[in-house]
Amino acid sequence: MTSMNPAHVYEIRPRKDDCGVNLISDVLPLRCAVLSGGPDAISNAIDYAKLSSRSHDAVIRVYDSTGNVIATHEQIGDFKEP
Repeated sequence: MTSMNPAHVYEIRPRKDDCGVNLISDVLPLRCAVLSGGPDAISNAIDYAKLSSRSHDAVIRVYDSTGNVIATHEQIGDFKEP
């Protein structure tokens, strides 16, 4: 990714209490807990990370419960001001 803005980096990790996933990033105001369980929890976290960094490049890494990266998503910021 080449851009004037540094890429935002997000981590999506399963919660230890099995109630969804945590979305973690230095660019978010707080550590965001996405508490929806089931198969949509990871998809919802990815969508939120993409929305949060729509004007920046983003790298979104999805981890399994043992700490291994199981998926990586890259987005090039495409939000343009008029």
